[in-house]
Amino acid sequence: MKISIITVCYNSVATLGDTLASVAAQDHPDVEHIVIDGGSTDGTQALVEREGGHVKVFVSEPDKGIYDAMNKGIRRATGDIVGFINADDFYPSPDVLSSVAGVFEDPGIEVCYGDLCYVRQDDTSRIVRYWQSSDFRPGLFLRGWCPPHPTFFARREVYARHGLFDLRYRIAADVEIMSRFLEVARVRARYLPKLLVKMRMGGTTNRSLGNIWRQNREIADALKSHGLPFSLPRFALSKVLSRGRQFVARPD
Repeated sequence: MKISIITVCYNSVATLGDTLASVAAQDHPDVEHIVIDGGSTDGTQALVEREGGHVKVFVSEPDKGIYDAMNKGIRRATGDIVGFINADDFYPSPDVLSSVAGVFEDPGIEVCYGDLCYVRQDDTSRIVRYWQSSDFRPGLFLRGWCPPHPTFFARREVYARHGLFDLRYRIAADVEIMSRFLEVARVRARYLPKLLVKMRMGGTTNRSLGNIWRQNREIADALKSHGLPFSLPRFALSKVLSRGRQFVARPD
């Protein structure tokens, strides 16, 4: 079972090395690592050439944003399974992808996802927030729930059937596509109760209150566009409560 892992980046020389190393260290025998760079000028390309000997595809050119770059990666992927690992993220153990492959040994499973923890920029051993996911039930997206996107793996045929990232959404296209797959298309998903990704704090969405507001507004628009019965008070309250728990939860 080939797994295609897509990393999109732009001027990420400070953190991309950890991402590359964590993919290279995976014990799954068939991994296709695709790096889509937005035309970096900070030495990212030289870093990939120096430390990315395992990278199968490297593209460096201007794009229309992170989700356009992700779509480029999907179009180039040849694996049975497609996943994403961002340039601020890394796998915490060498068995992440083999664990994911084990889930997809069930031919009826189309999507799987797991847990993610946010770590400090200057000390990745320090956990700031633990995002523990759960089994999907219809209606959860309307309550502010979604899986952490860097832990989200789907069969490549799911993208062929249900579409790529919708570029109308500049900051929440990942939530939109996961809701489209799970809430609308009802693809068969499985939650893998395992820490799959560590993410450095300071990503695009969480960088400012303005971005958080814009993301939630886009999520609301996306859910309404799918004909789902969106309620702002229910969504906001549920999301605040679930995010608050992430700062105190520390699963074994």
